[in-house]
Amino acid sequence: MEQIPLIINSFLAYKETIQNCSPLTVKEYYNDLRTFFRYIIASRNGKDLTELERIDTSQVDESLAGSVTAIKAFYKYHTKKSKKLNENPTKDIDSPAVKQALPKYLSLEESLRLLDSVDKSNRTYERDYCIITLFLNCGMRLSELVGINLTDISDDMSKLVVTGKGSKMRNIYLNSACRDALQAYLKVRAKAAMEKGRPILDKNALFLSGKNRRISNKTVQWLIKKQLAESGLAGKGYSVHKLRHTAATLMYNSGNVDVRALKDILGHEQLNTTQIYTHVSDKKLEEAMESNPLAKKKQ
Repeated sequence: MEQIPLIINSFLAYKETIQNCSPLTVKEYYNDLRTFFRYIIASRNGKDLTELERIDTSQVDESLAGSVTAIKAFYKYHTKKSKKLNENPTKDIDSPAVKQALPKYLSLEESLRLLDSVDKSNRTYERDYCIITLFLNCGMRLSELVGINLTDISDDMSKLVVTGKGSKMRNIYLNSACRDALQAYLKVRAKAAMEKGRPILDKNALFLSGKNRRISNKTVQWLIKKQLAESGLAGKGYSVHKLRHTAATLMYNSGNVDVRALKDILGHEQLNTTQIYTHVSDKKLEEAMESNPLAKKKQ
């Protein structure tokens, strides 16, 4: 991003380093801002990005047709944080309402099929089964799973520590399925790693690749994609992140988990992020109605 004007580059750096936005999110901000400022420069007959405060509502609406999140964030940063601008010309512009899509998730039966699809004759069986088990039971993010170290696991295997967004650490408590899968994998981890005669390069990493390094995000994504195909679940829009949705949904629908507890389990900052899972089960609504003490009263 060396060719980006400094005033834009500093904003993108703030989103990535201070607010810990993902590279994909930062790129989306960049693309929106590039489109916007190209429009502004063209409307000024090729003049550069001077007098950034001389932007009006109509120009924002015309340039991005309602997609104003990046522009509003850019101006808010430079008026509130960097103080490079005195006025925010977008402060009175409403962001477009975004319809919240319900999370896509595997059913209980599909989850069991996915677990049973892991080939027991494969030398990575224990590792792969453990990875899928942790995803489906704990609802952790891809980066959280890949980043697990041996020292993050408690001695009694009752819990482990993961590092989530914003480098925030949280405890994840392990149920019996997770403990069994983890114990089975740890029994063969070192032996499987040494089969090719290579030393373990990332000795503290829980999950190792075929090269005896910490397993990568791409390898885990490939593994899940392969197992979805093996279990006959390909083409349904499922992915690693959908396994996180699955864990949350199964816990809420089947485990009588309070939404506030679910928030802590998933590592969400805001409760409203978690509350989307309260809308996925018609069965829960039926059960709630039947639990009314007047439900059995007959005329």
